[in-house]
Amino acid sequence: MATPPSIALAADDAAKSRRRRSLFAASTAHAVHDGLTDLIYVLLPIWQAQFAISYAMIGLLRASYSGVLAGFQLLASRLARRWGRERMLIGGTALAGVAYLIAGQAGGLATLLVALMLGGLGASTQHPPASSLVTDAYEHGGNVKEALSQYNFAGDIGKTLIPGAIGLLLVVVSWQTSVTLIGLLGLAAALLLWWLIPSSAGTPAHAERALKAGSGNGSVSGLRALLATGTLDSTVRMGFLTFLPFLLKSKGAGTAGIGIALSLLFVGGAFGKLFCGYLGARIGMMKTVWVTESLTSLLIVSAVWLPLSGVMIMLPLMGLALNGTSSVLYGVVPELAAPGKREHAFALFYTGTIGAGALSPVLFGRLSDVMGMPVALESLAVILLLTLPLSWRVQKALSG
Repeated sequence: MATPPSIALAADDAAKSRRRRSLFAASTAHAVHDGLTDLIYVLLPIWQAQFAISYAMIGLLRASYSGVLAGFQLLASRLARRWGRERMLIGGTALAGVAYLIAGQAGGLATLLVALMLGGLGASTQHPPASSLVTDAYEHGGNVKEALSQYNFAGDIGKTLIPGAIGLLLVVVSWQTSVTLIGLLGLAAALLLWWLIPSSAGTPAHAERALKAGSGNGSVSGLRALLATGTLDSTVRMGFLTFLPFLLKSKGAGTAGIGIALSLLFVGGAFGKLFCGYLGARIGMMKTVWVTESLTSLLIVSAVWLPLSGVMIMLPLMGLALNGTSSVLYGVVPELAAPGKREHAFALFYTGTIGAGALSPVLFGRLSDVMGMPVALESLAVILLLTLPLSWRVQKALSG
């Protein structure tokens, strides 16, 4: 018996509504978590003055957050299948908020380190479950790559708004007050996610069904090359972002100026996610990576030698190239994942890239202490060029 048109239309509307809510929930989580993560870049110069610490210790502070974030993503992916994505996303967002509340009360470096590690633990619950939530919702009847592009764009919106707002707020209130307000924002976001996520989308049974439905070409060598490309890209991006505030400070920028500079960078990054997605569709993944990574390498060297005004002018373009690459690489993960292993592939990709981003500030912080910041930044520019042959290997796997 044929399904009545009215019932079919109602089912179609319900499916569309579920897809929209899933995308909005995942995008909200991405915006908040990325904003909370990158807010650390604004706070690092303040903490350096507050606690009188070296560049290597600055790198350790950054790594304490991103290292825990990377290290627990595979576990978060497994727990999401057991307990449900909804619980993981809501609980992790709430924990990230609590971590900033603790950081706001920190009177010493030890408390600050503990708070940042808790924040990284909370943030580890976001990327694999949220990206898989979007992929599952749009796999049938929707455009997965377009939805993932919007999800990625939301992360850069959070990177733009939260650090920029706090950079301006720091002009009138203390850093402790600003950080406490961000902690409250994290708790409010957790409540919003509890309301937003469609109930069945967060259940273990739904996650298991979606996991079995996922498919890809299962190229192990291609996935390894993609992971290596993403790892190097993340190493350079996180290293540059960590020391950009100090580079700007050495050129005469104040706290508000650093906040505005990061906002300019992240605005460019947000548009880079969309632009590079479009460019990748037109000229292919490999050529897009070659364009963005070569441009990023050139701009990093330029940032070292340009005056403050010149750096500020080029920051939006820097953001476009610096962040745009990750969006292109990220969209390839489902195509290279083995059948039924999509969420695991996402977790591996994020673990490798964010883990590299966690180590980068420590290693290049030490290099800055020994040889100076310009040498460390120029080293990052050279390392980035290694992504060019790796992206060729990824393209070969995609074509095969």
